[in-house]
Amino acid sequence: MGLAVAVASQVEGDLPLEALKPELATGASKFVDVDGLSVHYRDEGSGPPLLLLHGTGSSLHTWDAWTEELRGHFRVIRMDLPGFGLTGPNRDDDYRIGKYVEFVEAFRRKFGLESFALAGNSLGGQIAWSYAVAHPEQVRALVLLDPAGYPIEHPALVFRLAKVPGLAWLMTRLDPGPITARTLRDAYGDPGKVTPALVEHYRRLALREGNRRAFVARTSLRGEDRSADIARVRAPTLILWGKEDRLIPVAHAHRFEQAIPEARLIVYEGVGHVPMEEIGHRSATDADAFLRAREGATPFSTPEVRH
Repeated sequence: MGLAVAVASQVEGDLPLEALKPELATGASKFVDVDGLSVHYRDEGSGPPLLLLHGTGSSLHTWDAWTEELRGHFRVIRMDLPGFGLTGPNRDDDYRIGKYVEFVEAFRRKFGLESFALAGNSLGGQIAWSYAVAHPEQVRALVLLDPAGYPIEHPALVFRLAKVPGLAWLMTRLDPGPITARTLRDAYGDPGKVTPALVEHYRRLALREGNRRAFVARTSLRGEDRSADIARVRAPTLILWGKEDRLIPVAHAHRFEQAIPEARLIVYEGVGHVPMEEIGHRSATDADAFLRAREGATPFSTPEVRH
């Protein structure tokens, strides 16, 4: 009974989308229908298009520093992927990488992009390189920040818990604050940078109606090793990696560099899994130099979004 009372005290209900919009859908935020899903996105700046894909449990806000740094040279487009942020779960609970690749292609068509630069972190990095393999004609340049792709021997605690049936059910109902704080401290090279405000931001993203259920649905999928496909990436690629990454070890960075024919690697000392947050302006400057060099090679197209 004592355990039941303790568990009950940690139960936290979902937050409806409309309750989160006033604090998270501000400024340049808009929503667009992509194959029946209302997708939260921001489209800022002008110049060659650059599409940004966030990682697990995150949202388009993870790219704030990059957008500030790059929108003077690029048209920066970012969105909350299905299952995350204000976009929330998709209709069929299908969160396979192939389904995300289909989503990015539908998003591209909606915005009328012919060719563009593509960047992604963690899960977003895996989606990015997978998309570049499936649609090489669209990707002019690729930036991968601590991307997933190779099997991980010791997954983060939150992923292990989500695979345990009883615990997985509880994770859709309990306050995500404690596990969010633990995961963020693991994600940063310097855990001291993880502030209460940052934890609360990620916590509220997790509480968006349906997001906890979507996380469990995605994590429960049987892992499919498609790492052999990484060698099929043909886009010029910049790989950025935090040396203190405790979620995906830096050894994977060198595997990506060796597998991709046109790859350049930068490893950041003292930085963890999310360089675009932890050293936003520094990592954006490196990406800017790489992408502007590619821009000089062949012009990009910059059509407008079709609503």
